[in-house]
Parts: sequence; structure tokens; C-alpha cells
Amino acid sequence: MGTAESRESVYKQHIREIPNFPKPGIGFKDIGPLLGNGLIFAEVVDHMARLCREQDLRAEIVACPEARGFIFGSALAYELGIGFVPIRKPGKLPYKTSRVEYALEYGKDTVEMHIDAVTPGQRVLLVDDLLATGGTLGACADLIEKSGAVVAGCVFIVELTFLHGRKRLSTYPTFSLIRY
Repeated sequence: MGTAESRESVYKQHIREIPNFPKPGIGFKDIGPLLGNGLIFAEVVDHMARLCREQDLRAEIVACPEARGFIFGSALAYELGIGFVPIRKPGKLPYKTSRVEYALEYGKDTVEMHIDAVTPGQRVLLVDDLLATGGTLGACADLIEKSGAVVAGCVFIVELTFLHGRKRLSTYPTFSLIRY
């Protein structure tokens, strides 16, 4: 489909900005139009898979936070021929869980996964739709490492570079397809 810059331009055409959502001053990047276009959605998933292979991340399983991460992560896991691990908010998983609490701008949040979702030494690819401050995926990385597995890399569709989330993930290979 062309160079990385031309692909990014095409992808951006399918991202709608919603001003002042979820609160005043925020420009929400809505991926709904991208998801609704089967050809672009497939290209994005293929692009992520190529990137993972080219960077030799050697991921053995994909893990993603809910909810939009599930969309891309499960499709990418399928494309790579590997498994998928959901990382959820507390109380959403039926089996025994491991959890990590992390700080938000105002307050705290928690992520959980099943205690047997990953194995020690397993290479885990973290995937989400958007990298902002890096808090959520940083907590997911902590959860993976707490389980003895290894974060193989982090892949995002959209990165808000002005929020410097990549800094929170600086110890991992981190990639994004679209930058604002």
C-alpha cells in the first residue's frame, strides 16, 4: 500500500476527531470509521503483523486491555497464529486472577488477568488501540512481568506523541501506525 507515511495518511482519513469528548479540551480519536471499513481494518491488522515479523518480536501470545485493545489484539493474534489473553478491569474474569493497581491523573485503576494466562518466560505482545500517557499499557506490562513472562513489544494503532506515553514504555520495543 506504499510507504509508511502514505499508509499513515490513509489510516488518518478513517479516524474521526470528536472535540470536547469525554470532557472539555480533549480531542477524542474515534476509530469507529476505521473499524467500519473492512479493507482499511484488514490493512491495519496486516500492517501490525508485518511490523511484528519485521522487528522479529517473536511473540508467543498477544495480551490486550479491554475493550478496544481486544478488537485489534484478537485479530492480530489470529493473523500471527498465536493465542490471545484478555486483560480486564476487576471482577470481570471468572478464574483466579493476578492484578496490578496503577495511578491515574485523579485516582487509581486496576487491571487483572487469569493467573495461568501466560507462563514464565513466554514472550507476550501487548496491543492497544491508543497510546496516550502509557499508564494502562505500563500496568499491563507490569502484570505480564509479575507473572514471569516477558514483554516482547507494544503495538498501537494511534499514538498521541505530545503525551509522551512512549517514555513510560521505554524498556520495550514500541510501535504505532498513526501519530498525532
